[in-house]
Amino acid sequence: MQLPTPANLFASVFFSIVGFTALRYGKKRGLRVPIVVGIALMIYPYFISQTWLLYLIGLALCVGMFVVRA
Repeated sequence: MQLPTPANLFASVFFSIVGFTALRYGKKRGLRVPIVVGIALMIYPYFISQTWLLYLIGLALCVGMFVVRA
């Protein structure tokens, strides 16, 4: 097993922090989309090991949170 690269660690921490912030915002405002996306942003780095895929999924979830207004 290889150790994660600095870019991989940065993406994991960054998107987890963004997810935590979205989760808190969603709970405070009573919005479901930020809560679901926040949980997804905090959990998905545990299952993805490729750096480019971490960034791609993280950006897609962040953009999706702003596009989907439910």
